[in-house]
Amino acid sequence: MPKKKPFSAGRVPLILFLCQIVSALDVPLDPKLLDDLVQPPTITQQSPKDYIIDPRENIVIQCEAKGKPPPSFSWTRNGTHFDIDKDPLVTMKPGSGTLVINIMSDGKAETYEGIYQCTARNERGAAISNNIVVRPSRSPLWTKERLEPITLRNGQSLVLPCRPPVGLPPAIIFWMDNSFQRLPQSERVSQGLNGDLYFSNVLPEDTREDYICYARFNHTQTIQQKQPISLKVISAKPSKERPPTFLTPEGNESLKEELRGNVLSLECIAEGLPTPIIYWIKEDGTLPVNRTFYRNFKKTLQITQVSEADSGNYQCIAKNTLGAVHHTISVTVKAAPYWIVAPQNLVLSPGENGTLICRANGNPKPRIGWLTNGVPIEIAPDDPSRKIDGDTIIFSNVQERSSAVYQCNASNEYGYLLANAFVNVLAEPPRILTSANTLYQVIANRPALLDCAFFGSPRPTIEWFKGTRGSALHEDIYVLHDNGTLEIPVAQKDSTGTYTCVARNKLGMAKNEVHLEIKDPTRIIKQPEYAVVQRGSKVSFECKVKHDHTLIPTIMWLKDNGELPNDERFSIDKDHLVVTDVSDDDGGTYTCAANTTLDRVSASAVLRVVAPPPTPAPIYDVPNPPFDLELTNQLDKSVQLTWTPGDDNNSPITKFIIEYEDAMREAGIWHHQAEVSGTQTTAQLKLSPYVNYSFRVMAENSIGRSVPSEASEQYLTKAAEPDQNPTAVEGLGTEPDNLVITWKPLNGFESNGPGLQYKVSWRQKDGDDEWTSVVVANVSKYIVSGTPTFVPYLIKVQSLNDVGFAPEPAAVMGHSGEDLPMVAPGNVRVNVVNSTLAEVHWDPVPLKSVRGHLQGYRIYYWKAQGSSKRNRRHIEKKILTFQGSKTHGMLPGLQPYSHYTLNVRVVNGKGEGPASTDRGFHTPEGVPSAPSSLKIVNPTLDSLTLEWDPPSHPNGILTEYTLKYQPINSTHELGPLVDLKIPANKTRWTLKNLNFSTRYKFYFYAQTSVGSGSQITEEAITTVDEGKLAGILPPDVGAGKAMASRQVDIATQGWFIGLMCAVALLILILLIVCFIRRNKGGKYPVKEKEDAHADPEIQPMKEDDGTFGEYSDAEDHKPLKKGSRTPSDRTVKKEDSDGSLADYGEGVNGQFNEDGSFIGQYSGRREKEQAEGNESSEAPSPVNAMNSFV
Repeated sequence: MPKKKPFSAGRVPLILFLCQIVSALDVPLDPKLLDDLVQPPTITQQSPKDYIIDPRENIVIQCEAKGKPPPSFSWTRNGTHFDIDKDPLVTMKPGSGTLVINIMSDGKAETYEGIYQCTARNERGAAISNNIVVRPSRSPLWTKERLEPITLRNGQSLVLPCRPPVGLPPAIIFWMDNSFQRLPQSERVSQGLNGDLYFSNVLPEDTREDYICYARFNHTQTIQQKQPISLKVISAKPSKERPPTFLTPEGNESLKEELRGNVLSLECIAEGLPTPIIYWIKEDGTLPVNRTFYRNFKKTLQITQVSEADSGNYQCIAKNTLGAVHHTISVTVKAAPYWIVAPQNLVLSPGENGTLICRANGNPKPRIGWLTNGVPIEIAPDDPSRKIDGDTIIFSNVQERSSAVYQCNASNEYGYLLANAFVNVLAEPPRILTSANTLYQVIANRPALLDCAFFGSPRPTIEWFKGTRGSALHEDIYVLHDNGTLEIPVAQKDSTGTYTCVARNKLGMAKNEVHLEIKDPTRIIKQPEYAVVQRGSKVSFECKVKHDHTLIPTIMWLKDNGELPNDERFSIDKDHLVVTDVSDDDGGTYTCAANTTLDRVSASAVLRVVAPPPTPAPIYDVPNPPFDLELTNQLDKSVQLTWTPGDDNNSPITKFIIEYEDAMREAGIWHHQAEVSGTQTTAQLKLSPYVNYSFRVMAENSIGRSVPSEASEQYLTKAAEPDQNPTAVEGLGTEPDNLVITWKPLNGFESNGPGLQYKVSWRQKDGDDEWTSVVVANVSKYIVSGTPTFVPYLIKVQSLNDVGFAPEPAAVMGHSGEDLPMVAPGNVRVNVVNSTLAEVHWDPVPLKSVRGHLQGYRIYYWKAQGSSKRNRRHIEKKILTFQGSKTHGMLPGLQPYSHYTLNVRVVNGKGEGPASTDRGFHTPEGVPSAPSSLKIVNPTLDSLTLEWDPPSHPNGILTEYTLKYQPINSTHELGPLVDLKIPANKTRWTLKNLNFSTRYKFYFYAQTSVGSGSQITEEAITTVDEGKLAGILPPDVGAGKAMASRQVDIATQGWFIGLMCAVALLILILLIVCFIRRNKGGKYPVKEKEDAHADPEIQPMKEDDGTFGEYSDAEDHKPLKKGSRTPSDRTVKKEDSDGSLADYGEGVNGQFNEDGSFIGQYSGRREKEQAEGNESSEAPSPVNAMNSFV
């Protein structure tokens, strides 16, 4: 069956295999190709050139590569070979070149500082990584210094120096006070790019003793603090006003150099009184739109993605009411090397030509250098097929030995670029990668695209053919794409057929067949129509669709391009959409959309709902919104809101609802704040720190709620330290050597300020270790690595922000990761309780060996083979799990007379431990199931033959069968019960000396040494004695022997005809009486007769040997079918246990009357047996009895 591949109208084929041309990037990553195509190495992943590491963690230097065969890896350090085998702390990941330096166990990061380079090599060449400069991060302390207090007069300028220690990477600088509150900044006071704090002029409120500069080193998550600086401003007569002068930069001109692609930052900070304002211009040009940004109150100009065109003179102007000052910054943009044309991988066949181009630019112009297999090309082995021409290598008449990896290095004083590109010379016959017999289905008059993905070297030529004997398809009707795809711009019905793609090169040919089917388009032949209906009436839209008979459409109705309302008033009946009790909201555009797997069509109609005859205008309405909102008594954590109510529109206002918006975090989203009585117009509102509040008010009356009022003015509350810590703190390991600490983070309102972070602390619960702490960003998880397996830990997570810390949190307990248990339970003992139940005991394993939370013990048990060699079969293992630390358990639902094997395993959260030694046991014999079938064959005048199949589950060795039977007379009374024992090796038995024309009921069951099994019942009758007819003939006919009477043709005698008519009349009367009695629902009173005539031996079988119950005549006197099979324990047992606990003690108990008999009488209902094939002989109806005389 060909694969179906439908095309939609806008489908664009994705053909990834474009590697055949000279500019190819790679061999197609198709498994069928990669198995036998060689390929030089390619570096796929490597660490950054400037690799700053955390000295508190192991060093991981990445180097991943692919190739065929898989490459081997080697490293150099500082230009010489790095022998990792000689350093026990250095390992290389298997199948990879990535280095792992285990400095956490015994080592220092500074020891491994240096320049590293990775080489990946196979038989086709060698690829190299960048030079990876590995340096540990540094966060040095401030040098101790004595800072003298500063005293200034009001209006003077000031620069507070920061001069942070030089770290790696550079620190982030900010100024705060002793309370960890950020110092407010403005046009007058601001922080420079160098970290210093500049005052254009000081004011008395600037007086304080805790101007502190902080340096935050993000890489190590540490913050260093400078000694506080004390400033006192004398509030005497202010200094004389003065024009601006620049605090930074100095002089009238300065130079700035920046690299291409970086952010250019220019800064001008001026002093003066009044405070100057800064302006920026570019001489002989304009500032670039969309890339220019102003920071720090316009004192800093930033231009992103800077390029050479941004070079030039930039002028900053500081101006106040007394004058202006100018400073010109001459900007020069340099450039590290960047690619114009990077070299690309080259796949060639022997004898072909090709080129590798390496073209880069920069300022200054970069130098281009070539290497082959990591060796400078000048000293590499000569290859006559290559010629170097500056930034180009030209290959001609290549051979397989020309395969290699070439490196291009473009460098100048600002950096370098290194690119690997391989030349892979392959000789491969064509291969077609598209699946054979792909089926394409396309709608008529649309484009059809048939794929033929291919590979070969040299590049194969592609031809397409239609049919078995067609000629090559040409581009007058078809479009042949370079990737092998055949396009039929307008597919018609006659385009259907089989198409063959043939790929050829000088090494061979390959072909592939695909199939195209053209389908009729789906059309809407009856579209829904525009409708105008009155409110409360009914409307119907019709939409009939015609489609290709092989496609099954799906019809969907939409309203205003969305789903229909979930309303029972909308119903879809075949081609119609019906809307009842139309309301104003039902107006809109209704669309019928028909979709198939290949196309989609739709048609729309507008429904306009008009009002019924006009009604009086409503008297009542919702209130008008409140207005004139005002904020007063503005405190840190509260504010008073006052408003004026709007008109209540004749319904008193019952309450006002106040909502707030946080313009800083969730602008446009309003939250419930409070509700007050409809008589109030003022509310005192509780506020949270660091929220930019706006408020609005809505009024509500019995009609409804008003629209919101206009928003109040904004009010920004001050930041504060968090007043709560994260909740739901847990510690649970996911691996044997880690501890994953998780918590529910604070939301934006709970943070109380900027810079929300968490201090995560942990230590072993049972040890004397100090707390280990780390400050992390606003996340919800932290992973502690290198922990011992399943050890209890105490954990704390504390909130902090730029203002300070939250209260000390309570410690919670967690555990590091679990591992699989190490020890199997011992001393496994089995006690067989009975034939279906066993009890298993075992010794518990030591708790230390569990290595996790003990979840319980699991018993695997299975039946290996029956004790009887005739019934050997294997069953899948069954499992029972016992929770907690139990050391014993019951195995229910076992098969009697069977051999079982079991083992026990301990279970924790990680999984199961090793299994105990297998322990076998035998179950004793049980009672057998009922015989599989019972049939009565060869009925004669005085005999019946019984045939049966042994029980499907003997549950032991059969000792004998028991057959009990009794006659049933014409009044449905049961006769005496005969009990007969039959050897166990018999499957057939003939009963003789029975009464002729008599119905018998049989009860049959098997026995083992344990007892009797379930019974099976059947009924049959002996045939009619024709000799009896002689007794009712006239005297002249009846003389002689019975044998002679059979030779008389009595069918033609008049007396016989009269007799038959009388018999027929009697039968008709009998049928009428039976019909009347049955309709009344009565039963024959056979219960008392059964009690009177039944054999006393039968009575106990109501509980032990199966219940006979009452006997009642069934419809049309049909014989009773096989009786129910009830085991001796009064439960209906399953033939096969499914191993669940439901098999133990949950059997289906038989239902009994108060006197002990079955509720269900013999009324033709019986249990279907698997081996049932032959029904018992049908009891004769009166009509049949009449026919037997003829």
